[in-house]
Amino acid sequence: MHITDRTFIISGGASGLGLATVRDLTGRGGYVAVLDLNVENGEKLVKGLGNRTKFFEADMSETESVQAAVAGVVEWIKHTGKPIGAVIPAAGVGLPGKLIDKHNEPIPLERLDFVLNINLRGVLDLIRLCLPHMVNNTPTDTDGERGVIVMVSSSAAYDGQPGQVAYAASKGAIRSMTLVLARDLAQNGIRTMSIAPSYFESNMTAQMSDKVRKSLEKVFEFPKRPGKGEDFAGMVRHCIENPMLNGECIRLDGATRMPSRL
Repeated sequence: MHITDRTFIISGGASGLGLATVRDLTGRGGYVAVLDLNVENGEKLVKGLGNRTKFFEADMSETESVQAAVAGVVEWIKHTGKPIGAVIPAAGVGLPGKLIDKHNEPIPLERLDFVLNINLRGVLDLIRLCLPHMVNNTPTDTDGERGVIVMVSSSAAYDGQPGQVAYAASKGAIRSMTLVLARDLAQNGIRTMSIAPSYFESNMTAQMSDKVRKSLEKVFEFPKRPGKGEDFAGMVRHCIENPMLNGECIRLDGATRMPSRL
């Protein structure tokens, strides 16, 4: 899939790894629809990047909001004439908590729902709403490719830490459904990949305490640093451009394996 003159739909695109991907794809001739709940950040972003980007306010936990955003993207594409190249559902949240606390009380269900609704349900919702438009694309090459889906899993899908039960469940589900989606969509010429980053610089990891951050830094192999947005964006780009990448979840972690305890 060529990036130039294709439209890329990125949820969570106003910050973190999504933002890095927006900058990378627009810098290579792509058009990007930025879906995010943070209106201020979203509008500031597209103002700085110009007419190759457009912001759409979207709450990924609410179907009506996602539907409205996708409808807006479709209208924008009619204006630009740049068909959908890929969907990148990068919006995600982490809300630590064990299923039972030290007082023998179960975790409130709404805390689990908050994580699962955005990290899993919202991903499926965005993909299903975009697929009819991708299927109608004119194939880009002799392989008959019509589009790519690049989802965001996590190292927590492999070695989740205490308190990550909801987060690990959501990211493990992303990992598990990658091959299934690839098989389901093969007849439509649509590839599916997922990326499982480890400790990356992001809004989520910025909320960690210094103690937690220093403990994690001890398990880095090489390079001896957290991942950066451009590392992630580069992998997204490779997933888009390489037609033989399909049905796999790629760990992006510098050989880091998370410990069971910090």
